[in-house]
Amino acid sequence: MSRGVDNPQLRERLGVASFQQRWPWIGGDLQTLRDTLREVDLPHDQGVPIPIPVPALPSGAAAAGALLALLDQPEGEARGLVLLLHGLGGSSSREGLRRMGVALQAAGFAVLRLNLRGADPGRHLAGGTYAARCNSDLLPVIARARALAAGRPLLGAGISLGGTMLLNACLASPGVFDGLFCASSPLDLAACSASIERPRNRIYQRWLLKRLVRQTLADPFGVSSQEESTLLTTPPRSIRAFDSAVTAPRWGFSDVEAYYREASPLQHLLSHCDVMPPTLLLQALDDPWVPASAAMDLAEGLPPEAGIRTLFTRKGGHNGFHGHGGCWGDQLAAAWLGSLVARGI
Repeated sequence: MSRGVDNPQLRERLGVASFQQRWPWIGGDLQTLRDTLREVDLPHDQGVPIPIPVPALPSGAAAAGALLALLDQPEGEARGLVLLLHGLGGSSSREGLRRMGVALQAAGFAVLRLNLRGADPGRHLAGGTYAARCNSDLLPVIARARALAAGRPLLGAGISLGGTMLLNACLASPGVFDGLFCASSPLDLAACSASIERPRNRIYQRWLLKRLVRQTLADPFGVSSQEESTLLTTPPRSIRAFDSAVTAPRWGFSDVEAYYREASPLQHLLSHCDVMPPTLLLQALDDPWVPASAAMDLAEGLPPEAGIRTLFTRKGGHNGFHGHGGCWGDQLAAAWLGSLVARGI
């Protein structure tokens, strides 16, 4: 664990100060909710829409379709392209994702913001919903992103579950990215699900479930009669119940236990860290959704030569990191990915 906590040597190399939470966003919950409670000042969305074909779901629960990505260009020549992924219940237009994209653009990167299967504004292009391991969707997107990068570095950045998906894609197909940044990303799905189910997180879970159920039922290609009955007659009362009824069977897992086990990157990262590109995982110790224990286990178990780095902050919440001068997490993402390009990856 000592190699990952705070990591002042890494911060010094990146030119980033330690994180200090900013009043009034004090504590993990207010850090997490800041973007919900206060409007984020963002420029007009000028992303160029790019539909990317994807195959049917492995289970056959949804046919082939397309995912909608939006391409944002920086001023001047791009240093590289960053594929940017949202988290559970998110989309390309969510405040946290857009804000990180703006920071990366300002650092000279082109940014491809992806709407995962089922997320607006690409809901009409593909049936079904996404999962923590959705490589059959992501790998075609990554191939298109590589083409759009046109010989420049291709990097990935994921918020929450989006980072989990990127890690799984790299484990399944080594070499697809030149570098990664993941913020508040679950490495152990069972532990994360149990954390969300804690009584103190009742409001969070209810909000997430409402979004997930609405997103699923809004599928213009329809849902199965069994799914419709489950979601309308006896709505799931936990993320685990939703994953058991919808996510696991749609993505071809035998049950929710198999889904959580096989789609959790932790053990795979420990045993196959050598296939990973240079990667930085950012995790707050007071994250109310994602327990830091899995990332700490990873930091403790990695060999010294591994290309994966972890950085823990005492405060910051779940993808909050709201400090003086804006979002510290966004600044860290730009500094990390910029450092990879500067040193030739």
